[in-house]
Parts: sequence; C-alpha cells; structure tokens
Amino acid sequence: MDERISKSELTYSWIRERIIGREFNPGYRLVLGSIAKELGISVVPVREAVRRLEAEGLVEFERNVGARVAMVNQDEYIDTMQTLGVLEGAATALALPWMDDADLARAQAINDSMRAMLEDFDPVAFTSLNEKFHRALFQRCPNPHISELADRGWNRMSGLRSSTFAFVPGRAPRSVQEHDEILRLIRENAEPLEIEMAVRQHKWRTVEAYRQQRNSS
Repeated sequence: MDERISKSELTYSWIRERIIGREFNPGYRLVLGSIAKELGISVVPVREAVRRLEAEGLVEFERNVGARVAMVNQDEYIDTMQTLGVLEGAATALALPWMDDADLARAQAINDSMRAMLEDFDPVAFTSLNEKFHRALFQRCPNPHISELADRGWNRMSGLRSSTFAFVPGRAPRSVQEHDEILRLIRENAEPLEIEMAVRQHKWRTVEAYRQQRNSS
C-alpha cells in the first residue's frame, strides 16, 4: 500500500472521529502543522485528509483563517436529511435483488437493539444504531455513485448533529416501528417503488418532527 495514501487515510479517520465525537466542535480551527506534529507525519497527508473532509461538508475554509470544523446550520441539517431520504430510498430499492436473509437478519437485530434501548434512552447510541440499520439496507446497492452520495450524506449528518434523537426523543419509538414496516415490505417482496417511498417518508417524518420541535422551542 502507498505509504502516503495510508497516512492520509489515518489522518482522515483521526480528524473525523474527533469531529463526530465533538472533541472538535463547530468552528474549531484545524491547524495543519499542529495536527501533523501530533501524528508524527508531514503536512501533505493532513492537507489531503482535510480536503476530503471538506468535500464531505465536515470542514470548511475561511479566508485568512484556514480550515475549521463546519458550523451547524439548522436549515442545512433539514436539507441534508431530506436529500438523504431520497438517496437512501433509491439505494435501498436498487439493493433489493442482492439482499439476502443474512442482511435482513442483521438489520432486524440492529432494530431490536434500538427497541431495547427505548426504556433507558441514550440518544447518541440510538442514532449510531439507526445509521447502522440504514446502511445495512443499502450496503448492497450496485450503483456506486448513489452509495457514495448516501455515505457522504450520513457523514455530513454526523458533523451537523451528534444525535437527531436528542432533539426529538419522542420520535424514537415511532422510528423503530417504521423500521419494522420497511423490513416487512422487503420480506414480502413489495414493489421496489413502495419500499423506496417507505424509506424516503421515514426519513422525512423525522425532518418534520425536528421542524415542529424547533418551531415550538
């Protein structure tokens, strides 16, 4: 493996984990030289990693300041969620012919874990499981462009909010029920378009719950 590529990948993961974990909060300045010194590498792979994070929307460049963690924008969050609903719906529908019983069993197990978490609710852990559930459904999408865009959408979501369900905790039980409904449609070989729309509407209902919560606060 190319050493430069591996260092770039390592740096990308290192920075991303700290953005998602809120160790690097929105607006945090990313000093390339300092990161390179801490990781014991040159600035080149750090710059490559930061550019990759910029493409995913997790990092932005400000004139005369440099790279910083992207600021949270509520409207952008809603736009990202709506877009992700469209992408996930399409990716899941395209993945259907390649989905097997093991894929469905894994998705069901994740959703069961989410259901078990409802009594002792941890919104960040719940959100993490929610992402794993949806990725389990569209992971076999044969269209790499749609899959990559869905991946970027989830990465962007993580940077904007560590947990959607921290803002709309009442949405969590309904979300688990809707996951069960999506799995039922897949098992019963429903029309791909019906499954695509079920996934899309599932995401958009969360958007609507978030919007209502924001307007009432």
